[in-house]
Amino acid sequence: MFGTSLPINMIKGSMILFYVDILGLDVRAYGVVMVVYAIIDAVDNPLLGHLSDRTRSRFGRRRPWLLAGAPMLAACMIAFFSAPASLQGIGLLLWFAVFAILCEAFDSMLNANYGALLPELYPLERDRAVANGLRQGFQLVALVISLAVTPLLTTEVFGTEESTQGFQITAIIYGTVALVVIVFMALGARESPRYSTRERPRLLPSVWSIVRNPMFWRVGLTGACYGTAMALVLSGIQLYVRYSLGLPVVNALYLQGIVILVSAGGLVVWTRVIARRGALWTWRLAFAVLAASFAALFFATDLVTAIAAGVLVGAGWSGMLATNDLIVARVLDADAARNGQHREGLFLSAFGFFGRLNGIVTGLALTSLGVFFGYNSGADPGADPGLAFRVYLCVYPFVLTTIGALAARLISVPSETPPEAVEPPPAAAEPMEPPR
Repeated sequence: MFGTSLPINMIKGSMILFYVDILGLDVRAYGVVMVVYAIIDAVDNPLLGHLSDRTRSRFGRRRPWLLAGAPMLAACMIAFFSAPASLQGIGLLLWFAVFAILCEAFDSMLNANYGALLPELYPLERDRAVANGLRQGFQLVALVISLAVTPLLTTEVFGTEESTQGFQITAIIYGTVALVVIVFMALGARESPRYSTRERPRLLPSVWSIVRNPMFWRVGLTGACYGTAMALVLSGIQLYVRYSLGLPVVNALYLQGIVILVSAGGLVVWTRVIARRGALWTWRLAFAVLAASFAALFFATDLVTAIAAGVLVGAGWSGMLATNDLIVARVLDADAARNGQHREGLFLSAFGFFGRLNGIVTGLALTSLGVFFGYNSGADPGADPGLAFRVYLCVYPFVLTTIGALAARLISVPSETPPEAVEPPPAAAEPMEPPR
């Protein structure tokens, strides 16, 4: 989780600052690319998950894809942040579009396979909650680096607020670390060979079975409210610090750092709440806390009040990290028990369809800043960019998480499935020849 989180979160957290505010890409062009990129990613995600489910090799189903995707993601991330400063207009737009789409495609390849391992390796909810808490903890360590430390490295240590050199050097460091970590951990992964003995699932019948499942739509759309809200926060926090708080971008280190540290510490608390009250009750509570936190963040006027609101953001985010994957895993268990096929790769990628479409929402949200507030780029920020990014970072996420909190109250998920119901049966024994 540390290796997969490091590169993609640097990309999501710095792409607007790098391409729009520094290089001058127009927000309308950015919005169009994000819509196209989200549609492509939403389509390739289920296909990659299905290919993973059908893979049969002596290395397992998931490990070959992890080993192939890691170097490709690292290389594309470095290229993404190596756009020549001389690029303008259509050249800059094409560079951004090509490498943004490639980075997201290889990130999908990694996560379709990595995510499928959680329900497969941990059938009991109590074990899942502990394992998920640990992996989310490592993700938060990666977020401290890729989000909170990145502004310091890119604008102070390796570059300046107006240059791109710091981003390139930081991307090379992060890409190398992520590659080493993913390859090292993937080589030590031990999948259960019993899951590879089943008949390979077919794409169209599997897809049709999933889309006819009403629980898929209810949980998927509700979870997308949380995922899209956090995508807005991660992509806009550096510009919120610059324009809404009127501070140098490097101060995002403190705001992001406290949010992530609170989230990491909160995982222990939320995991205990899950053990006492169950994943569904805890999920609903976390949604409500996260929604309230964005209202508090809107009224922050300086770094101190923003950090105070950030503590609440971290608490709500931590609860969603601890519970959201457990809710999805319940749906996967029920599908496996009902259909007798383990399609974690395709099913999780289908759930990822909703999350991947958050690129459309973030693109439209950023474009709306030009329509309503006149913010088109760093060279043309409009009359009130501070209010623009206060709306982007607080109002839009508040609306989304409030909708999610209300929807979560109306959702019921299947009860925890006994492990014997989801374990594949042993292969049938070869018939014995009659005695001669």
